[in-house]
Amino acid sequence: MAKYFYPAIFTEEKDGNITVYFPDLEGCSTYGHDIIDALAMAGDSLSLMLYDMEEDNDPIPEPTPLQDLKVKKGSFASYISVDTMEYRKKFHNRAVKKTLSVPEWLNESATAAGLNFSQILQEGLKQALNIA
Repeated sequence: MAKYFYPAIFTEEKDGNITVYFPDLEGCSTYGHDIIDALAMAGDSLSLMLYDMEEDNDPIPEPTPLQDLKVKKGSFASYISVDTMEYRKKFHNRAVKKTLSVPEWLNESATAAGLNFSQILQEGLKQALNIA
């Protein structure tokens, strides 16, 4: 779970679409109807690829520096930045039920105070993991 910067190669096709591929990540490619769409789709594609690699404990390759890429005429290269933690927060936010134990006196005091156990646990876990 990290922030990544990978180079992408953008090519305008004859039909006006812009194809995007990531030379360091086999199978990671997409397209957009214009440059704005292509940039958005590139971020989505890269996030999903890196998320899957993290989940499968696959090694994540080092990104190639832009100046080391061979780019054909009519194409250009640019870095795409993604954060897989933000991807998780956005797309994997389903609640998971957990059973926990607290002393009876603490449960009674917290219930009387109207505290939300789930919210407090989430906040505590985020703090313990240094997640904003």
